[in-house]
Amino acid sequence: MALQPALPWVYDVFLSFRGEDIRQNFISHLYDALRKRGINTYIDERLERGKKISPALLKTIEESRISIIVLSKNYASSMWCLEELMKILECREMKQQIVLPVFYKVCPSIVRRQKKNYGEALANYKDKLNDDTKVDGWKAALKEVADLSGFHFKKDGNESEFIHSIIQWVDSNIINQTRFEVASHPVGVASRVQRVYSLLSIGENDIVHMVGIFGVGGIGKTTITKEVYNITSSKFEGSCFLKNIREISKSKYGLVQLQETLLSDILGASSVCNIGHIDRGINVIKKKFCYKRVLLILDDVDDWEQLKALAGNRYWFGLGSRIIITTRDKNLLSNYEVDATYEVEALNHYEALELFSLCAFKRKKPLENYVELTQRIIRYAGGLPLALEVLGLDLRGRSIHEWESALEEYKRIPHEKIQKILRMSYDGLRESEKKIFLDIACFFKGENVDYVVKILDSCGLSPNIGIKKLMDKCLITIDDCNKFEMHELLQDMGREIVREESPKEPGGRSRLWYHEDIRHVLEENMGTNQIEGILIDLPKEDLICLSSEAFMKMKNLRYFINRNARFSGSPNYLSNELRVLNWVEYPSQSLPYNFHGRKLVDLRISDSLFKELGVGFQNFQNLARMDFSRCEFLTKIPDLSRIPNLEWLDVADCTNLVEVHASVGSLDKLEHLSFARCTKLTSLPTKLKFRNTSETIQAALYFRGIGFQNGLAIRSKIPKIGFQTDSTILSRLQQI
Repeated sequence: MALQPALPWVYDVFLSFRGEDIRQNFISHLYDALRKRGINTYIDERLERGKKISPALLKTIEESRISIIVLSKNYASSMWCLEELMKILECREMKQQIVLPVFYKVCPSIVRRQKKNYGEALANYKDKLNDDTKVDGWKAALKEVADLSGFHFKKDGNESEFIHSIIQWVDSNIINQTRFEVASHPVGVASRVQRVYSLLSIGENDIVHMVGIFGVGGIGKTTITKEVYNITSSKFEGSCFLKNIREISKSKYGLVQLQETLLSDILGASSVCNIGHIDRGINVIKKKFCYKRVLLILDDVDDWEQLKALAGNRYWFGLGSRIIITTRDKNLLSNYEVDATYEVEALNHYEALELFSLCAFKRKKPLENYVELTQRIIRYAGGLPLALEVLGLDLRGRSIHEWESALEEYKRIPHEKIQKILRMSYDGLRESEKKIFLDIACFFKGENVDYVVKILDSCGLSPNIGIKKLMDKCLITIDDCNKFEMHELLQDMGREIVREESPKEPGGRSRLWYHEDIRHVLEENMGTNQIEGILIDLPKEDLICLSSEAFMKMKNLRYFINRNARFSGSPNYLSNELRVLNWVEYPSQSLPYNFHGRKLVDLRISDSLFKELGVGFQNFQNLARMDFSRCEFLTKIPDLSRIPNLEWLDVADCTNLVEVHASVGSLDKLEHLSFARCTKLTSLPTKLKFRNTSETIQAALYFRGIGFQNGLAIRSKIPKIGFQTDSTILSRLQQI
């Protein structure tokens, strides 16, 4: 179904009245009061009217949001007034125009039953016009308008107070009916609104339908929902858009305030008293709305208690009602059992380009000299509308050099407006979930999920439930290759949280990843107990001058990952809290003597000076991965029987490796084993067990000319990720 845009009202109020009765007194006072309140009001200034209403006036009625029909003593004596009434009621039916009857010194029952002057006027028309159909239509219209809720001014009433009451009612209705400002540049909004609208099943009035909209902060959930509200609210008996529920509910009486706002918006302010207590509010909402067809939007919900207080059950609302919930927490929608969910998509490249260009250049495409920089910023913003708007406005009117400088600064320190919005999701996490998020943001984005789970589990962080909660809150995703992914701005947000731990001194932060900060800490010996992880990835391979005491104060270091740095010295201390030690070109023949490594899960010392693993390796009981590839001085793999959880052992290209202990063959969790290009091997296990095979692979080993006494049998069922060896070795093997 195609969406119908909200009606473009020209006038707030159309006044219908019998001029001879009340033009010079009540109407002039009412019109003046409306205008002073800023209510755009149409009044027909003509003193004499013909019998036939003009097309221009009919159009004016159609373009008015509210029609006030002032039913005075002689209202029915004017065919013009009766034709206006017919048109107004038609607009009420067809265009959802609001109609307010004002009974001015006339009892509503007189109008309803067409007594006294009303009855006389209609009787006269019947005689004059000889058109019973028209007169019957007028009668029906008068009865219909008399049955509507309105204002009754009696002969002894206070006209000033009466007019004030009307103004308040009109003002309240105009505010409630005023469209929300959706966005300065609503790029991509229409297609996403269409998706939500299709989920609402608006035409089905025999059900109560609940729809959940979720996505990361700044993705446009509220923007989309405001436009949905603009388009659909007029189709319901009452509507309410409760915004910022997360924030408002934090205050002492926040949920009570939200309940009162909900009741006020749908029932009218005058019909709502102070609720005082959440539980009372729940019962009031149930009672008032159970037969009413309403549209309710609950924006930015983050806790079940909020839903329980405002829309705890679909049966609180009358048939045909629609409830829309926006949240950053997908799991909240699952528990609430909504009928449909929609995850808001990021803007595609073309939408992002248009939105950013409109904000930065006030046109749909970038200026010629700024095309390449614009592309870089769009990649950085990752299709997040909030970021595109904030950055576009921030850079508007600035030079290319300023853009270059700003972009570098954004990568170091995210824009505070973006940071504030994105951080709301992080602030709602438990401490263990925060640690998992920061670890992924700083160290493990792009890493295999199963591998990271082992690491996090060894830290006591309950990763299985923690990772699920981060996914529910749209903070992380898992790609088709089972690797962690994260929006770049969310990663920057996490890293900025860490930077704020100690803005001036990097050694006071929990995690280090920026190469200049790491160089400062290691070379100036500024490490502290606060540091839990270090990831070194230099812009280019370079030397770090490391003193032997550099790690002495880092007692809580859990991760040390070096990708491309070389070191001038070796450490005499490493934290026994280490779970990951990944040190390419480790600058010593052995690990520090006081390092017991009982908590290590991942040990990678490739391209290093290691000669032998030594007796200390017997303590590494939790190791799942060992990589000593390209350690050209390594000669022997010792007894590994006390490392039962080992899944990965790589000693490829260890050109002086001679002996592999037989215990390697008994490691029944082993999934990967590589001796590729270890050309001097003379001793291998005679039995190998692989976790991913249905049978044990057994082999009798024989090398011609190297002293093996047995032959070699390699059966055909070796798994793809299992036994690896070099073709030059295979060519020297003989069949049994």
